[in-house]
Amino acid sequence: MRRVLGSALGIGRWGMPRHSVRPSVDAVAVVRPVLRAAGLLAATGVIALAGCSAALPPAPTPSTTSALPAGVTVELQQQRSDVSTRQAQVRVRNASDEAITLAGVRVEDPRFEGAATRVIADRVTTLPAGGSVDVRVQLAPVDCDAPDEADAVVVLELVDGDETTEVEAAAADPLGFVARLHARECLEERLTDAASLAFTGFTPSPPGLPASLELTITPTGSGAATVVGVESTNLLDFAAPGDEDDLYPVDVEVDDGGDAAPVVIALPLVPFRCDPHAVQEDKRGTVFDVHIELDGEPGEIELFVGEELRGRMLTWVAQWCRFGEQG
Repeated sequence: MRRVLGSALGIGRWGMPRHSVRPSVDAVAVVRPVLRAAGLLAATGVIALAGCSAALPPAPTPSTTSALPAGVTVELQQQRSDVSTRQAQVRVRNASDEAITLAGVRVEDPRFEGAATRVIADRVTTLPAGGSVDVRVQLAPVDCDAPDEADAVVVLELVDGDETTEVEAAAADPLGFVARLHARECLEERLTDAASLAFTGFTPSPPGLPASLELTITPTGSGAATVVGVESTNLLDFAAPGDEDDLYPVDVEVDDGGDAAPVVIALPLVPFRCDPHAVQEDKRGTVFDVHIELDGEPGEIELFVGEELRGRMLTWVAQWCRFGEQG
């Protein structure tokens, strides 16, 4: 039997407008030269100090090209370690015969409210011939007025001596992670009209007994939804049996316009396996897929426990599995 929060007013239709906010980007790159201002400022200062009226020397002319250097390609990736921080990586491959130097790297995509920019903004990377590099970028919030499918553009700032040139090119997303991320986060945004979900507590347990992870569902009063269940992860399983999809049932209904109190669900957890490497190399073991229903349609969101709970849970796994004890 499902628990119902709030008054039963029915579920309203939440149709979201879908339109593209920029045209598709051709595979041919477009170049936008960027002039460095350092030389100009230095020259101006010298003239002012000397009281000289001589003309300024011409600024360096940036190189221009109609495409990325031959053999250089870009694509988008997202590693498991990038998920909880909402980051991604721009993979740059240099199959040319010469090294290239990268300064700024950003991704422009209509599915986000702004450009994704290099996490370490002032880093400069020299990529040798035949080499590749993954440049981490921070994603902006999603723009839910944009469709899930759209074209991304990677902008590289190439440095050659005193010249800096911005080159933009269409970027492949071979795993299609951006479309999935956009759909998932826009679904989560719609869910906030009905309820907010958060992991709010963790109680460890001795070896052999289940720990308890608290999931708090707080109605927000502006929509209706059903929280169906929570999936196990590659690190954590549920002590109580779930269905064939390892889904722990929650079955909490939130009604539109309701003012019900928050509901706290205790999830009984045990380690999925006692492997020290699984803990040491954990990337997604504390990110749970939560199944929901909106407007009668099923969907999933990802819910991270947060860094503080993550640390406590990994410590518990190590103690529960008796890591480090002498056999």
